Amino acid sequence: MSYFDNVPQAPADGILQLSVLSKADSNSSKVDLGVGAYRDDNGKPWVLPVVRKAEQQLAQEAGDHEYLGVGGLPALTNGAQKLIFGADSAAIREQRVYSIQTISGTGANMVGAVFLKQFKQPADAAVYISKPTWGNHRNIFETAGHEVREYRYCDYSTLGLDIDGMLSDLRAAPRGQIIVLHACAHNPTGIDPTAEQWAQIADVMQERAHFPFFDCAYQGFATGNVDRDAYAIRLFVERGFELFVCESFAKNMGLYGERTGCLHAVVASSARVAAVSSQMNRLSRATISTASAYGAKIAGKVLQDPELYNEWIENMELMSARIMDMRTQLRARLEKLGTPGDWSHVTSQIGMFSFTGLKLAQVERLRTEFHMYLTNDGRISVAGLNTGNIDYVAMAIDSVVRN
Repeated sequence: MSYFDNVPQAPADGILQLSVLSKADSNSSKVDLGVGAYRDDNGKPWVLPVVRKAEQQLAQEAGDHEYLGVGGLPALTNGAQKLIFGADSAAIREQRVYSIQTISGTGANMVGAVFLKQFKQPADAAVYISKPTWGNHRNIFETAGHEVREYRYCDYSTLGLDIDGMLSDLRAAPRGQIIVLHACAHNPTGIDPTAEQWAQIADVMQERAHFPFFDCAYQGFATGNVDRDAYAIRLFVERGFELFVCESFAKNMGLYGERTGCLHAVVASSARVAAVSSQMNRLSRATISTASAYGAKIAGKVLQDPELYNEWIENMELMSARIMDMRTQLRARLEKLGTPGDWSHVTSQIGMFSFTGLKLAQVERLRTEFHMYLTNDGRISVAGLNTGNIDYVAMAIDSVVRN
């Protein structure tokens, strides 16, 4: 008999399982379109040149390895605030924002989830996630003790936004629910609302007194423009919402393994910041004590140094442009092959991922016959495409769709 006899096997994580399968495949034709990380045109990880410069500067400064304060590194949190909300943000000027450093975006989601479990109003409010959403959202919020429900998001017939279904579900939800929103480059679909649609979403959420919980993992990476990618968040702040924003520097700075992020809280009055910040600090202290320093020092340096910041913008524009080019090339090849179906969604979607519309049976054939690895729902990482494999990928997709 074991103390752990009552512990059941946890469900396998689809993304992690896919990575294991891909790594075990030694076929020379293998294409990994599952990994959520940027790759260059040679299929290799790319360390941003601006990050290399920041690392070199840090090495020359011969700093120490002391703990950060419980709230994190101010160079990071203050810079991240301005990046998300805008340097001229009224919320920042009025001191209505508190930002705490987290273990990337995942840590920000968890700190926010645990905070809301303790203090949400009403106490029985559920968390609503889009259908579909990032695979870890449900796991995080259920682990924190929330009831998780879904709102319609993807129109599976067009692979565009089901705005009518989304608004209907948000309107039908009881007042005061927590709504998880992707700020830009929706994962896994790549489908983002237009500015007009964001205004409609804000209208309904204001009408129903819902609490916005933004997850922002791709600012600047999605379109190459940090202000455009923060549009929805800034709109909601301007409309007077209190809200949370989870921010990650994994994708847009390539700091994947450094786990660098922030959780931002926007409150109605500066008088509430002290209480909110004290509870966030308490939760962070209970889980990680203090956040890690190295990635924060890199990101903080990039955000605070005007020359490095401008170079970072150029680096993001390069990554964003390559992904857009791969979208254009994939669509062009599929249309040239006459692959059955409408492939316009490949270029209308945005960001790292594309929701292809491929069915499970087709995905499995791609995996077994063509050594192509993508998630079971047909999502591909466009960053995994390059000039060396895009013809093969188009041919393989054409084959499984046609036959």
